Amino acid sequence: MISIDNRSRTPLYEQLMENIKLQIIKGVMKPDEQLPSVRQMAQELTINPNTIQKAYRELEREGFTYSIPGRGSFVQKIETDINKERVDELTTELERIIQELLFLGLTKEELQQKIELIAGGEQHERQGN
Repeated sequence: MISIDNRSRTPLYEQLMENIKLQIIKGVMKPDEQLPSVRQMAQELTINPNTIQKAYRELEREGFTYSIPGRGSFVQKIETDINKERVDELTTELERIIQELLFLGLTKEELQQKIELIAGGEQHERQGN
């Protein structure tokens, strides 16, 4: 289920992208599964089709989806080589965030606890518990 907050400062296409990415990462959407058509998604969420198209283009650019002309967009099979560039981008962003959190007073131990809590939650969800 995709939810969009019209009152959020986050652009609608970014909200849509994050929702779809989360579904792909959590395994809700499987590799080669077709995404809803732009028209269908626009009607369902009552937002402009151009916004949906922009989100779909960005998801493809980031390697989460691929498109087949005349058929639509599909979930990309996650492969390590394809996603190396994205992992590098996210690692750089994570390093910046960690440095800022340390500057703001979080300890190394507190950061480790947060990471373990997040990773533990992911593991718990993947096991279906």
